Amino acid sequence: MVKLHIKNMVCNRCIIVVKSELEKLGLNYLSVELGEVTFKNVISQEDKISISKHLKAFGFEILNDTKSKTIEKIKSTLIDLIQNKNNNIKDNFSVFLKEKIQQDYSTLSNLFSQIEGISIEKYFINLKIEKVKELIFYDELSLSEIAYSLNYSSVSHLSHQFKKVTGFSPTYFKKLKGNKRKEIDQL
Repeated sequence: MVKLHIKNMVCNRCIIVVKSELEKLGLNYLSVELGEVTFKNVISQEDKISISKHLKAFGFEILNDTKSKTIEKIKSTLIDLIQNKNNNIKDNFSVFLKEKIQQDYSTLSNLFSQIEGISIEKYFINLKIEKVKELIFYDELSLSEIAYSLNYSSVSHLSHQFKKVTGFSPTYFKKLKGNKRKEIDQL
């Protein structure tokens, strides 16, 4: 099996786009997940170049170095946790990432901070706050339900963190006109 690591795959629509482009190229893949495509057989350098060109039009990039692959794996793991698993982890955050990425957490943390200029924890908080903004924008859940769904200990904790990151309380944010959300790949 051969894996290609792809930067900026942050949602299920990204997976659909990548699958579609691979199918247009006539390439058979085993699976496409956030940040990663698995092929059964080795793919030629020519195919890699072709994949790269097709995906670049959609803002994706094939990663070649180990550090970039690790950073993308951390990001896609955290995005998946927030978007699809409702932030439901049984272990401590660092244990979760260590097991998921199969590397020592302090190594992951140092690498992430060095490359991204922000700690993994702050990045994770930013992801959670963007998810909170999305849920506030849709106006389908109460603040209590949002806090619960994202594993906040209380509405107060969510509100404090929200204000620290955005400068607004969740209630004030809800009253603002216009969309103040950020794209996940811009965090």
